[in-house]
Amino acid sequence: MAYQFIITSIENGVMSMRLNRPDVLNSFTIPMARELQAALDTAAADRSVRAVYLTGEGRGFCAGQDLSEAIAENGPSIRDIVNQTYNPIITRIRELEKPVVCAVNGVAAGAGANIAFACDITLAADSASFIQSFSKIGLIPDSAGTYFLPRLVGMQRAAALTMLAEKLGAQKAMEMGLIYKVCPAADLHTEALAIATQLASMPTVGLGLTKRALNKGLSNDLHTQLEVEAELQDLAAKSLDHKEGVNAFLEKRAPVFKGE
Repeated sequence: MAYQFIITSIENGVMSMRLNRPDVLNSFTIPMARELQAALDTAAADRSVRAVYLTGEGRGFCAGQDLSEAIAENGPSIRDIVNQTYNPIITRIRELEKPVVCAVNGVAAGAGANIAFACDITLAADSASFIQSFSKIGLIPDSAGTYFLPRLVGMQRAAALTMLAEKLGAQKAMEMGLIYKVCPAADLHTEALAIATQLASMPTVGLGLTKRALNKGLSNDLHTQLEVEAELQDLAAKSLDHKEGVNAFLEKRAPVFKGE
């Protein structure tokens, strides 16, 4: 599929997706969102893709919603925008049983910040910033912001970040547990892509089942989650990669995982 608003490529098992509306800080419209959704569907269906790398072109990661679409006289309603743009993106990221590595190269505002927080491993340039900008225009956080933020930083901090629209630098975001790592801006893509490439060489089935378990753990009680772990561990043990890992350990060699 040819894309107009994102750039994709596949190399070493990693499907790279770059938001490509740099003149508006990669803010979303429904057409751009549909392209990202389609790319995520491709990543899910293509067995050669074993990890996803998400970043933005230009000086920003994503400024959230393109307000020109939201206020257009004959444009979509806010509800339609949320349902057609952000909810499907968040759902696809979380349900994709392959690691999603996000590299925040600049500002991540509103939905842009929450998309970054929904990814599995998020790195940011030391010059990047995050802001829950919704309250500035009388809206509430979407893109699962009200779901992930309290779980990542606690209710008090989540309330302050969303109500006061406090701007966070990358270092502070890392210290609060919102992202995994901060890198010098010049090194961001190299370091983040190296992580995605490493993950793409690992046992994909086991990583996908780990992600499934983490998702379920967000709402399960202890007993239920223990049962989930037992079920998914049984599935992981039946994978070819598990057999390869055991054989490599016994033979004292490096494993060669095929994602099966």
